[in-house]
Amino acid sequence: MRMPVRRGPLAAGDVARWASATLEVATRGRGLVEITAELAAFVADAGLGDGLLTVFCRHTSASLTIQENADPDVRTDLLTALDRLAPENAGWIHRSEGPDDMPAHIKAMLTGTSLGIPIVGGRLALGTWQGVYVVEHRARAHRREVVLQAMGA
Repeated sequence: MRMPVRRGPLAAGDVARWASATLEVATRGRGLVEITAELAAFVADAGLGDGLLTVFCRHTSASLTIQENADPDVRTDLLTALDRLAPENAGWIHRSEGPDDMPAHIKAMLTGTSLGIPIVGGRLALGTWQGVYVVEHRARAHRREVVLQAMGA
């Protein structure tokens, strides 16, 4: 039995503006760093009413995700799940940067390095409990670059 799916009204327009910037995100080692407020400020500064924000992480051992930002236990459990999927002691061949390097590459591949977030009414169209995070998969602290590009009108 097919569940009903409803679409809202169609909105269409021209791409009249674009904006681009790079965030430098300091991590403390394995964990999630929320960047939602910085993304919202970038969108506000860009002055777009409706459009699309593309967020891109310029690394192969860190990634991006949209996840719950209300209960920190969610982030802890997500890191635990990733560690179970790609443990350090799995006999990886690539270990040139340490035992956490290959698992970090696998985790980044699983979670992804880019996100597209709609901009509606000048704001990120995130759900009530959604936040945007840089996920650091390496054990030590790093400085990660995240490229932002917004297009719309």
